[in-house]
Amino acid sequence: MTSPISSSTAIPAPTAAGGGGDGLRKAAEAFEAVILRQLMASMRQAKLGDDIFGSSATDNFREMADAKTADSIAAMRQFGIADMVERQFKGIAASGPTSLGGGVQ
Repeated sequence: MTSPISSSTAIPAPTAAGGGGDGLRKAAEAFEAVILRQLMASMRQAKLGDDIFGSSATDNFREMADAKTADSIAAMRQFGIADMVERQFKGIAASGPTSLGGGVQ
């Protein structure tokens, strides 16, 4: 059988884990970069014509360039995804680890 989730098994706040605000900021930016990579990959799939120089090597380098571009855009924090994620998790960390149970019993 399964046992109910109690507050003693809750995930500790990021500050207690040693991450602090800087770790949360980096994690939020990394999450935004993942979203942007997926967005760019979806845009690349919508090809309007044939690529005359297309090859698997070109595709690999294009994916690496897209990943670097997504990382750079996320670091500029222009989309606001990282800011929203950071605000949300700061609110959870401020309310304490007991609120992470989610009411599941």
